Amino acid sequence: MGIISFVGFTLLVAIISYLATRKTDETSSDGYFLGGRSLTAVVIAGSLLLTNLSTEQIVGLNGSSYSEGILVMAWETLAAIAMVITAIFLLPRYLKGGITTVPQFLEKRYDTTTKAITSGLFLTGYVVVFLPIVLYSGSLAISTMFDVPELLGVSKNASIWICVIGIGVIGSIYAIFGGLKAVAVSDTINAVGLLIGGIMIPVFGLLEIGDGSITNGISTLMNSNPEKFKVIGDNDSSIPFATIFTGMMLVQLFYWGTNQAIIQRALGAKNLKEGQKGLLLGSFLKILGPIIVVLPGIIAFHLFNGELDVADEAYPTLVSKVLPVSLVGFFAAVLFGAILSSFNSALNSSVTLFGLDIYKEYINKEANEKQVVKAGKSFGVLLAILAMIVAPFIANAGSLFDYLQEVNGIYSIPILTIIVVGYLTKKVPAIAGKIGIISGSILYIISQFIIKPMLQNNAVEAAKANGITDIAQLDKIESAAYPHFLHVMAILFVVNIIIMLIIGKLYPREIPYEQEYTKEVDITPWKYTKIVGAIICLIVISTYIYFR
Repeated sequence: MGIISFVGFTLLVAIISYLATRKTDETSSDGYFLGGRSLTAVVIAGSLLLTNLSTEQIVGLNGSSYSEGILVMAWETLAAIAMVITAIFLLPRYLKGGITTVPQFLEKRYDTTTKAITSGLFLTGYVVVFLPIVLYSGSLAISTMFDVPELLGVSKNASIWICVIGIGVIGSIYAIFGGLKAVAVSDTINAVGLLIGGIMIPVFGLLEIGDGSITNGISTLMNSNPEKFKVIGDNDSSIPFATIFTGMMLVQLFYWGTNQAIIQRALGAKNLKEGQKGLLLGSFLKILGPIIVVLPGIIAFHLFNGELDVADEAYPTLVSKVLPVSLVGFFAAVLFGAILSSFNSALNSSVTLFGLDIYKEYINKEANEKQVVKAGKSFGVLLAILAMIVAPFIANAGSLFDYLQEVNGIYSIPILTIIVVGYLTKKVPAIAGKIGIISGSILYIISQFIIKPMLQNNAVEAAKANGITDIAQLDKIESAAYPHFLHVMAILFVVNIIIMLIIGKLYPREIPYEQEYTKEVDITPWKYTKIVGAIICLIVISTYIYFR
């Protein structure tokens, strides 16, 4: 029954997506990459929600909340503030310049080399980090919910490989041969299902805890696990409270304001009003996000008495326990759609970056639009294959979500730095952009993967030599031996800005940069943007005050 409902819902979404997009001119690079700049607010919001709300979020964050509690909701709630800033500050500038990719702005502001370096960093991050994590976390969820090892009589590792290949192939067909509009339409349909299915899990979980009463379930959960409902993280937690005011907001701004896989949704808006309304609607949905990506992890901790061997298995195990068999199939289909969404979005943005920023610029400058799209599709196939090869090895990386966020710092903060400096200054030259992005990446790699392990190992060894053997105490000593990676991001963000400003002072541009209005999109803002944005920020702050 579960398998039938899974296959049925998945096929239904595919058919609707095909019918909705079959008349799109996919031989045009604009039609393929941006859906012809025709996305409305609802489509943008639904697409943004599902692009972000995939298994690396659902599985990873619920695994983190299983271990640490509600404090990890910072990754969701603070995203709302970042989306408000993007709607007010960044999106008007993007659409004014008529850009189709973030690196295209960097070409106009700096030069083609800066654009190429940035595109290369994005593509490297997608193939090494993001795409494999989406595939692995999705495969872990599907394999656990349907008990694939038992179903097919294979090992757990083999089941992961099977699911990775299946998801990768289907996702590639959507993203590479459908284009952004096909991805966006399927995202919107799946977003509705994900909201329904995602809310079902905590509802059924609370009913299980409360013996048929949601109210009793909430009361029992909070009274039995008060430590899980403290939003203020200690210094040895994954999100110390101080990091919310440093690197956390920078990561959010990068993700929602400059990450090509995310911002391309808003770049495909029919006008600025629709783009701003889409971002703000999406930010409201993000505030509700912890109900789906944090609360189930705490419910799983309570139901399983904290005895699961792998925290990242908390969510799919909970789904299998609390949902009726028929609904497991429906929810697996919805979750499958979420997996495809994140995979599709990153793959489609990779195809966009390669086709417009690398192939057209450096490989075949005379290429027409049809050739650009074809080259992008070929590159997408290669990228998908590489991601499928890397994905199963993510199992050895520890916490999925922590691994994703820390490794992303290699390219997220350097890219955010040069974009912020690019928009806020007029005389900083192209050489500063190249130095800023390269130095930012190199310094972060040295910090997190050379200096940090060395100092932490030395601290732990010294503690053991002094007779300390308690694991919890050793963990605290290890975490205190080096600044949290979010603090490191903030420090390097400031350092790189200073470096770029010094270069700009010593070697300023001969002609100050002025952004040109291309008139490709109507940039009349939505008149309620700032008011709605302020309300959203107030809700986020109130949430923190309540759970302090």
